[in-house]
Amino acid sequence: MKTTDLMDKYEDALTIVDTSAYQHFGHVREFGGEMVTVKCFEDNTKAKALLQSNGEGKVLVVDGAASRGRALMGDNVAAIAIQNRWSGVVFNGCIRDSADIAAMQLGVLALGATPRRPLKLDGGETGVDLAFAGACFKPGEYIYIDDDGMLLASQALTL
Repeated sequence: MKTTDLMDKYEDALTIVDTSAYQHFGHVREFGGEMVTVKCFEDNTKAKALLQSNGEGKVLVVDGAASRGRALMGDNVAAIAIQNRWSGVVFNGCIRDSADIAAMQLGVLALGATPRRPLKLDGGETGVDLAFAGACFKPGEYIYIDDDGMLLASQALTL
């Protein structure tokens, strides 16, 4: 759903996220769904585990503390997300294999790209409220993203 149309219909019920520092990396540029959250620092173990579960109608939101030191997803993990039908992934951090991910049928928004792989220490927390980009991301609430911006809603929206 286009964020402009959602804003026109539900303006008072939406939170606008500051996406000025973020870039689209996946081939899919319009995506959304129920938020699943993970907070981690340079370690993608928990994010990868979540992407291995059924993601139908869901978007994984990952707070990597805005680190540019290590990627939190590469093409192999993106392929796992696609296989498990995730709508997309949002990273407050970086990805890698950006040229490959650009051709993949997945929505991906991140701060940037880096060639350095993630740590595998099983660190982080899942299912927690996240705060970055001027907004609070709550598991079970909804997120909508396209080239015009990112919107958060407490419930699923329809047009």
